This record gives sequence, C-alpha cells and structure tokens, in this order.
Amino acid sequence: MNSEAARNEADATLDLLLPPGEPVCTLAPADARTVTLSGSTMGTGWSLHALAPEALEVGRIEAALGRCFESVIAQMSQWREDSQISRFNAGAAGSRHAIGPQFRQVLDCAFAIQRASRGAFDPLLGAQSNAWGFGPQAIGDADPSGERAPHFDASSIQGEARDTIVQPGGATLDLSGIAKGFAVDMGVAALMRLGIEHMLLDIGGESKAIGLRADALPWWIDLAAPPGSAAGRTRIGLTGWALATSGHWERRRALGGRSWSHTLDPVGGTPTNDALSASVLHPGCMQADALATALIVLGMDEGIAFADRHSLPARIVGPQRVAESAAWRAWKQ
Repeated sequence: MNSEAARNEADATLDLLLPPGEPVCTLAPADARTVTLSGSTMGTGWSLHALAPEALEVGRIEAALGRCFESVIAQMSQWREDSQISRFNAGAAGSRHAIGPQFRQVLDCAFAIQRASRGAFDPLLGAQSNAWGFGPQAIGDADPSGERAPHFDASSIQGEARDTIVQPGGATLDLSGIAKGFAVDMGVAALMRLGIEHMLLDIGGESKAIGLRADALPWWIDLAAPPGSAAGRTRIGLTGWALATSGHWERRRALGGRSWSHTLDPVGGTPTNDALSASVLHPGCMQADALATALIVLGMDEGIAFADRHSLPARIVGPQRVAESAAWRAWKQ
C-alpha cells in the first residue's frame, strides 16, 4: 500500500469532533507570534501553544503560569506537607483550617459533582487512595484489599465560615481528580488577562483551548486509545471548550501478581475495572476533570445515562465496546 493510500485509509477511520454552534471567526493579529512552552508541575507535564501579542515577553507568560500552578499546589497538593490540604488531613479532631478562595471554589465544585453523580466522584477518599498506593504515603508490601477506612461526607467538614473547613477526626481530602483541571482554567484566565486570546493549555492530559491556531483551524487533540480496546482514532477540534480523560492503563499499582487502577469506587473504596477510560467535554476544565472520574466509576451504561441526563459530550471505552453520549454523537455530525 502506498503512502497516499495509507493516509486515505487512516482518514477513513478517524472520527472528527468539532465544536457546536457558529464557527469562531476572530483570528489572531497578523503580527502575533507563536509561543510554545512546556514544563512539569503537580507530578506531571504541562504544555502551552499560544499566539501571543508581539510585545508580550515570554518571561511574563511563564511567570503568570508559574504563579497559577504554585497557588494550586500551595492550597491543594497532598504531596506538599505545608499545603492547606495537608494541614487539614493531618489535623486533630475538631480543628479548624483556613483555606484560600481557589480551594473553596474547587471544593464547592467537587461536592456539587458528588451530589449530581450520587457519590461517584468523592473528594473525601484520601485515606482509601493512600491505602491503595496512590497517595503521598508509601504502602510497602502490605495488601491494601483488607483495609477499610472510615468514610466522611461534605457535611462532616463544612463549617459556618466559607474560608475554613473543620477536621472531624480522620477525614482525608484528595483533590487530585479535579485540581489539575482547575489549574488549567486558572492558567488560561491568567494568560487572557495578559492579552492572549488564542491558546491551548494542557496539564497531564487535561486541556482547554480558546480562539484558533495560526492556520485558522481549531486546536486539534488526538484522544489516546486504551491498549487492547475497541476505540478508534478520534481527533477533537477544541475552541472555547475543555477536554479531560480519565484512564486505567497509565497510573496503576501492582503487588503479589495483582494490578489495579487509581480510580476508586466510593461505595467500597476499591479500584474500579469496568470501563478503561472516560472522556468528557465541558466549558470548564475543572468540571471536565471531575466528571471524567465520575463517569469511569459509574461504568459504561450508567455513565452514558448520566452524561445524557446532563447533556454532556462524553465517551466511555470498555474492553469490547465504545459508548458515546448523544451530545458526543452530535459533535461528530
């Protein structure tokens, strides 16, 4: 098969998802320059592709993103001992802990999605996550399957003041399923204040795009297909939307011949293994991040039913089939 035929065959199996509504027509100024940056944060990599005003120095862009990332880490990282979340998790019963406005915003969103998903997304699974080897504490050679950590709900930690939370004793917050998405939103907002109106920002696979590329096309993202799955090639043109994917094939732990994923079912506090990945499109990356986790916990059928009830463009990949929500299918048309 020649190269042209190979490309044609590949294109025939490629799903293209384009944003709904009227096309974006505003182009970057002719003198805008292409800026490509990358680095590491929150235990993963980040990247930026942007069309920036000519007078905007790259150092200012890097500094703005650095401040956003540091703010999220200082408030919500379990891997920093002096962060606000770490102080809460280590606090004595009855102690009150100050939290920043971004922490409160993320916590409010987390509990809203917890309520909407009937607990499929749960920010208070930190102790269970630690027990299965996905928190800051090493599990060593202990078998985590027999450990049952106490479970808490939102009312357990909410005080009367918006800027504090209360440690009931043993509650462990884990915002790793939503904080990276929030950092993307925060970073995009910061760069917009600097005058950047065309960009794609990604942190560890959670992405948000605004505006258009230099060639007047959307920002293209190819979805990764879980190994051994039935998922085909999918390319999404992002503009004004965020994309998040939660998957089981990358972040795993193994012990005694067993292997398990980082996504936990709040009902039993044990790893889920039904769906292989879930992808969600949403205007907010924070919401997309948490919703992708909720869908992979809900599983193929219940997850798509949830997405349809809330008009979410979503795809869930299993070992034998791929399920798409009505809104996802509409994007493909």
